[in-house]
Amino acid sequence: MASIASASRSSTSISRDTRSNPFTEILAFWREFFARAFDPYRPELHYMRGPGPAWRAKHTASSHRPAV
Repeated sequence: MASIASASRSSTSISRDTRSNPFTEILAFWREFFARAFDPYRPELHYMRGPGPAWRAKHTASSHRPAV
């Protein structure tokens, strides 16, 4: 999972950002976008697998009861 960390910045880096090139900002945006959009980590494939065998055994047995 992606996370954003903030860190304190020096005064030289702040002054450098104020006169940055718009192309640099666009490039940084797209770099971050692609890093997050195509992140290969998919946690739902690992721990959200649905009901287990005990649930299936219980509900399969109750679904085959004859109707009264």
